[in-house]
Amino acid sequence: MTRTGPLRRGQEVAPGYPVIEHVRRGEAYDTYDAWSRRRYSRCFVKAVRPNLAAEREVGDALVAEGELLLSCTHPYIVRAYEVAEAANGTPVLVMETLGGATLESLLDDGERRLTTRELGYLGQQLCSAIRYLHDRGYLHLDLKPGNIIAEFGRARVIDLGVARPPGPSRGGTGTPRCMAPEQVRGGTVGPPADVWGIGLVLYESATGCQPFADAPEDHPQLTRTAPPVRSARRLPKALAETIDGCLRPRPEDRPTLPHLHDVLAEATGEEQPP
Repeated sequence: MTRTGPLRRGQEVAPGYPVIEHVRRGEAYDTYDAWSRRRYSRCFVKAVRPNLAAEREVGDALVAEGELLLSCTHPYIVRAYEVAEAANGTPVLVMETLGGATLESLLDDGERRLTTRELGYLGQQLCSAIRYLHDRGYLHLDLKPGNIIAEFGRARVIDLGVARPPGPSRGGTGTPRCMAPEQVRGGTVGPPADVWGIGLVLYESATGCQPFADAPEDHPQLTRTAPPVRSARRLPKALAETIDGCLRPRPEDRPTLPHLHDVLAEATGEEQPP
């Protein structure tokens, strides 16, 4: 009988990686808190769901994500240890265990809002990670509070599952209400799509609400613009205008990442490195 459910405690995801706890089941992957017998430590493991083992593109996508993460060495991007192989031959992505919670859970359904200074630090760290990724020839394309771990004052970007080089793209790859309009429509996608993602994260972190979450349609960002952030929260004018600018419908109208970083640096009130 073919197993379709997630692994239980003690079963191995891959040789040397017994399960401590199943964390989450997504559309294509299971994630686990596991023990690394080689490292004598916990690790976070992403594995192909058993019922999708024969779907080669699912495994190929996980290998691509793993190879990209293995090539990255950045303090604000989750670290990968290796791409291992499960008993059924499917790939298994082994990553470090992060000690914090997702930004999504910290915002607590609008009950928590970041201070201006916290917004500055968060945004700077996201800009740093994404500029590094862009310099390596990739876009993240799925920035949202659920894909950011807050760990001891640092933001850690996770889930590079839809990351890809800039250029022509088919529409609809990403999280429906988080995608930049050009991601939804398809066509040429470039760095402004990630500027949109950072802007959306900062908007929600500042106001406690996602500007497109309550719309009845699947892709409200195609037919409406986000309300000005100052309609929901008092912020310094330059910071508010820049966050609003990140969410402009036309990619060429959004600020660049260096400009966004500079505005966020002013919000922290600290002197920046040369």
